[in-house]
Amino acid sequence: MTTTVHILERPDVRLRYEVRGSGPLLVLTGAPMAAAEFAPLAEALAGDRTVVTHDPRGISGSVLADPAQDSTPELRAGDLAAILDDLGADSADVFGSSGGAVTGLALVARHPGRVRTLVAHEPPCVELLPDAAEQRAAVDDMIETFHRDGLWAAFAKFMGNAGFEEGEEAGPPPSEQVVADGSRFFAHELRGTTRYVPDVEALKAGRVVVGVGAESAQLVTYRTSVALAGLIGVTPVEFPGDHGGFVAHPEKFAEVLHGLL
Repeated sequence: MTTTVHILERPDVRLRYEVRGSGPLLVLTGAPMAAAEFAPLAEALAGDRTVVTHDPRGISGSVLADPAQDSTPELRAGDLAAILDDLGADSADVFGSSGGAVTGLALVARHPGRVRTLVAHEPPCVELLPDAAEQRAAVDDMIETFHRDGLWAAFAKFMGNAGFEEGEEAGPPPSEQVVADGSRFFAHELRGTTRYVPDVEALKAGRVVVGVGAESAQLVTYRTSVALAGLIGVTPVEFPGDHGGFVAHPEKFAEVLHGLL
């Protein structure tokens, strides 16, 4: 499958995105996950879709004018709208996972009409939980740990709080890019993403599907997804695997997503 790479210059960021396939437009988005993590899923979907993947602002190939700028769901939603404009597209289907699902929620709220269907897979909207104050404090502690003790100490706390079992694989080998992206996540992205409060009425006005992993029952993001689904009056849809099911099971994941769209 041929992949074309596009560069979009915005006032505060140089966005890198990729396009595969042909047919109705589908955007795959993560945060902090870059285009590379979505490549197998994109390949599985590109037989009858034009599939867009991208590096979120400040991550991998999308370079910020101000590296100290915080990343918020609203800013990332604006980037997605700009990518649609760059492609000459009025609207698209959007699949967002984790922080990318929060980006999708913001896109529906801030740019109504641009999203035909949003599939929000395990958005970490901890403000919807009854223990939101505890979760907020845990996030603040992760960020303080990052600044005090470094990336891997913060990541260990992140994985533990998320609900992953001790000893589970905590991520890829620490290349320079992984360190840079992980550092940006804790310093400039995690707080804004988890503090986001969805616009329930805007989401009810659109078509929003909430996805959960078949193996995610122990995760905080399972609870946040169930809470969001309840607020907007939908039943969560089960996807293969856990929070990263689209990486571990791209073909089976694509089948479920294709059926929803």
